[in-house]
Amino acid sequence: MEQKDNTQKTRARGIPAIAHFLFFTRWLQLPLYLGLVLAQCVYVFHFWVELTDLIGAVMGNKNALEHILDTVTIKGAERPAKLTETAIMLVVLGLIDVVMISNLLIMVIIGGYETFVSRMNLEGHPDQPEWLSHVNASVLKVKLATAIIGISSIHLLKTFINAGAYDEKTLLAQTGIHMAFLFSALAIAYCDRIITQTSLQSDDH
Repeated sequence: MEQKDNTQKTRARGIPAIAHFLFFTRWLQLPLYLGLVLAQCVYVFHFWVELTDLIGAVMGNKNALEHILDTVTIKGAERPAKLTETAIMLVVLGLIDVVMISNLLIMVIIGGYETFVSRMNLEGHPDQPEWLSHVNASVLKVKLATAIIGISSIHLLKTFINAGAYDEKTLLAQTGIHMAFLFSALAIAYCDRIITQTSLQSDDH
């Protein structure tokens, strides 16, 4: 009862104009998220171009085959003369990479808008993402770090498939970068866990 009275008194005092203005500036982020939507469209277009060329190369289209072979050939490596299993695998991994980056964009666009701009009020919607119901800045950071690890794993796998085209320093450097992403994600998740536990203990007291 006392807390309710305090809330009513706070509302009665009103919100200062400067606070209204500063809170309203969150909408400045909207063009950024709309820009990411355009970036998503670019990735969709790129995905279909690569997929169309892959199908065309399999069907015997010479132009599509040349494009695919140029795409999978690493600088300094021997260019394959035909569409091999390795070439197909590299193209498919590239498509998976595009999909994972697209998923990352979706998380940033929807999660960021929900967290920093305005509520979407999707409760009860059958297509509401499971993670959106409890998303906050900390959860979003952990999910983004996990998605980046997945993307890094795809790039590292592509490098190992073409390991003969890289020197040892490059292989070690890419592996080290991937491990750095992994440890960073673990550190973020651990920090989030500590913050959550601290918050729960404070609520108990």
